[in-house]
Amino acid sequence: MTPALRILVVLPMYGGSLPIGRYCAAALRHLGHTVRVFDAPVFHSAFTGLKRLELSPSRLGPLENGFLQVLNQGIMAQVESFEPALVLALAQAPLNRLSLQKLRKAGVRTAMWFVEDWQVFDYWQTYAPLYDVFAVIQKSPFAEKLAAIGQPHAPYLPLAALPDFHKPLALSPEEEREFGADIGFLGAGYPNRRLAFRQLVGRNFKIWGSDWEGESLLAPCIQRQGQRIGEEESVRIYNATRINLNLHSSLRTDSLISHGDFVNPRTFELAAMNAFQLVDRRSLLPELFAEDELACFDSEAEMHRLIDYFLAHPEERAAYCRRARARVLADHTYEQRMQQLLDYAAEQCGPWQAETPGPEIAPPLWELLSRLELGAGASFEDVMYRLRQQSGALSETETALLFLDEWRRQYRGE
Repeated sequence: MTPALRILVVLPMYGGSLPIGRYCAAALRHLGHTVRVFDAPVFHSAFTGLKRLELSPSRLGPLENGFLQVLNQGIMAQVESFEPALVLALAQAPLNRLSLQKLRKAGVRTAMWFVEDWQVFDYWQTYAPLYDVFAVIQKSPFAEKLAAIGQPHAPYLPLAALPDFHKPLALSPEEEREFGADIGFLGAGYPNRRLAFRQLVGRNFKIWGSDWEGESLLAPCIQRQGQRIGEEESVRIYNATRINLNLHSSLRTDSLISHGDFVNPRTFELAAMNAFQLVDRRSLLPELFAEDELACFDSEAEMHRLIDYFLAHPEERAAYCRRARARVLADHTYEQRMQQLLDYAAEQCGPWQAETPGPEIAPPLWELLSRLELGAGASFEDVMYRLRQQSGALSETETALLFLDEWRRQYRGE
């Protein structure tokens, strides 16, 4: 059994892996670990704001690199303060090579969950060997390619759902009117989706999400002028839609159904919400769901045929939903994925060491450090900064420390 650990989760500034990182942090907390999150998205607007300087690429590039260097300094400062047993990065997290090398030298374990298609995003070739564990959502030949560049620890870790968040909801009549539809899709406007959905124009069909610019034919179906949809609203949309289309993304237009391997997060999330979905067949899907748990299609024509069939058979939609939700709750939660990752790291890198207070730290102070998500080496300034961010009744230890800090400030004349 994994002992309670301190884990730093490093989020990307933006992108599809951002909510997954937040789900991982929540799941790790549910498992009893102390988790701190490097919240990179708070820096995204500043990073993109550099483009408003209207500089040439030769001048903008160094500025962007310098900005990312500052983020890495912030990550390393959190590591020094928090003293995590594991730094878990999600795909496109702003951890550079130098920081990863420093973490390895310091004996801090690192893991990345690369929740992307290795054939589309190739930065894994540079970073994968620097992580102790590089978890992936695809199998062969990706595993062999990783081994060839020096990363033998690449477990297959498919995506999942967070049942406390991805759950059935009772919607108000107003929400049903706003979000409800016979057919719906939430996601980006990849080329294959633009083409596959055109035959649905004129039906009760709603498209939610961004990157649909220039799509005049589908424009009547696009909601909120293509604004991004947050995670909380996505749950309402999925719950309100009778048939959720789950067509995996592809840049190709010659074949609208890509027949790829990895299974996207939407598959698990919809199932956990008891929401009906039609999903294109994926080679890894049979390992995750049975035939009677998800309704699948192999072609655009079959997708349209199944839409008509399941709109006319609501009782069959409900049966698929029940079976799919039961499977997700049993086998495909983020708590299970995080436990699998920690178990794999222990097997490959050695067992985790339980945190114990050092002999010089009194139990009340150690308890306070744990609650403030600080390590044993935290400075007095770190403790006071975190303590002053808290609210609620103070313990005796907290009162004593605040009194000591006030006395120190007066003594220094601050």
